Formats: sequence, C-alpha cells, structure tokens
Amino acid sequence: MPCMDDGGWVARGGGAATDAGGQAPDSVRSRPAPVDYASRFPGCRPVRLLTDRLPDFESRLEYWDARTETAWVVAEPTGGIHEGTSRRLIHLAERIALVRGTPIASFGSVDLLVRDARGAPERMMQADETLYLHPGQARLPQGSLVIGEHDLPDVVLEVDHTTDVRPGKLPLYESWGFPELWVVVPPAGARRRRSAGVTIHRLDEGRYRSAPASRAFPGWTAAEIHTALTEPATTAYTWRALERVGRTLGAREGTGPDDTPLLRSLGEQARAEGRAEELAVLVRSTLRVRGIPVTDGFPGASAALAAVPHDVLMAAALACVDEQDFRRRAGLPD
Repeated sequence: MPCMDDGGWVARGGGAATDAGGQAPDSVRSRPAPVDYASRFPGCRPVRLLTDRLPDFESRLEYWDARTETAWVVAEPTGGIHEGTSRRLIHLAERIALVRGTPIASFGSVDLLVRDARGAPERMMQADETLYLHPGQARLPQGSLVIGEHDLPDVVLEVDHTTDVRPGKLPLYESWGFPELWVVVPPAGARRRRSAGVTIHRLDEGRYRSAPASRAFPGWTAAEIHTALTEPATTAYTWRALERVGRTLGAREGTGPDDTPLLRSLGEQARAEGRAEELAVLVRSTLRVRGIPVTDGFPGASAALAAVPHDVLMAAALACVDEQDFRRRAGLPD
C-alpha cells in the first residue's frame, strides 16, 4: 500500500539517482514524485479547479490537490443507485437511533479538508455518507470537516458504483485515522468485475483490516448491511437486525425506546388505550349483571374513559339507571 507524507502520494522504495555519498542530489530530493492520479481514482476525470474557486465548486468530487489545482470528479453523473444507496443509510441509522433512545447525526457527503501550515486548503475529498453515533459529545463540522480540528465520524460510507475507492481514497481514510469505513458495491455496480457486497474496514493499530461485522454498530454484519442498503423495501429480516443493533447499543448506554420522545408517546398511548379497553369491559359487565341494557361499543375505549379514576367509574356503574346516566355520573361526554 502506498504511504503518505504531507505533500501527497509517495511510492514506497527507491529508484532515484544518488550522488557519490548515496544521497539523492538536491534537485532530485526537492522535486516531488509524479503522481498517477488516474490510477488512484478510477471512474473519475480531471477538472481544473483553482484554489480560490474551491468554495464555489458545486459538483461532486472525489479528490482535490492544491499542488496541481485539479479536482477528480466522478465521470458518470451521480444519482440513482449511487445516491439512493448512500441516502438509505441515514434512514436505517434513524431507526436504530429510535430503538437505542438517542439520536445519530448524519453529515452526508461532507468535504474532508486538510489545511497546510498557513491554514490554506491543501487537499480535499468527499465522503458519500458520514455518521456520528454521539453527536452531542463530538466537535462537529459546521462546513468542511477539517482533519485534525473536528472529531471524525464513527462510520464513513463509500458507494463504489462506477468508482473504486481502494487505490486512492482508502489509504487516505486510513492515514487520517477514520475508525470505520464501509465500502458497498451495489448489485448493479459490478462494472469492473467486482462482486456486489459490503466490505467493512476497521482501524486497528493504525491500519485497516477487513472485518465481518461493524464495531460502531455492534453485531451488524457486512451481509446484513448490504441487504439493508440495497433491498427495494425494508424487509422483516432487516427490521429485526436494526432492532437488535439498537437494543445492543442501548444496553451499553442505559437507554432504550422510551428515551425517544416519539416512541415514549406512542407507548403511553398504547398503554392508555389498553387500560381504557379493560375499563370499558368492566363497565359493560357490571351494567349487564345489574340488568341494564348496553349498546354495542358502550362506553367506548377512549382516553377520556382511562382518565376517570377507577372508584368513580365503579360508583357510576353501580348507581346509574342507564347508559346516559352512567356518562353523567362518570363525567364522560355524550
């Protein structure tokens, strides 16, 4: 794998001319080795992009280098499979977050920026999707994610539909210390004889190693992630995986669905409806025992019924002469 210095790509090994002392002449040492960017970013084409125009560049780019002032952009228009796959990860993460009980933040195809010693842009690339599992505890980017200034996301997703991140972007993610990178090849994206699937790269001791499952989303396997990202509609298989991962994360952090305002409200509503139905059955049974006829659905399993104290309901059921009288005594609307 190529290594990186602050100036760009540097090939391993030697080969340059040397002087009698075994050192390369100054003219050779000071000249950076040429970089074959075309092989680093397959599926991309070069576009001249001056540094002062970088903030205004709106097209999707894979990589930009200040030395050459060249951006490498995806040759084919992004969209369809590429964008749909990366956008889908957000919705999957939201469902995991609901079960865990705390939010997960997404920053999409954020600019990953390296600045030089003067603070000027030196190089930049864009991720397809980025996820922060604990956004409230992280130094988050307000615009570009500046390497060395902001906290890195827990997961970065790259979609290799018409591109290949392995020769160029993967070594950069590794050298910058991104803890986990997912590379997905969609079923329709095997244009370079690559099999569809997800590869999970986890950073261990400064190097990426392929893993069968995510560390950030414990127990979520590469096969399950690929299915979730590429299936036409979310299946029961994926729902079970999302719930399992969400509950595992919640168990670690002491949180759960009731810590999510929406699920807590729905749970309270369900419990109230269940209590109201139990009370309605009790009232109907009491009136029938007393020989008072009741209509179908009386008195209704409503939130208003559940809000009436149990002793008030029973007193009304034992003293009323008909349905209307029960409602009056219990304080229920007609």
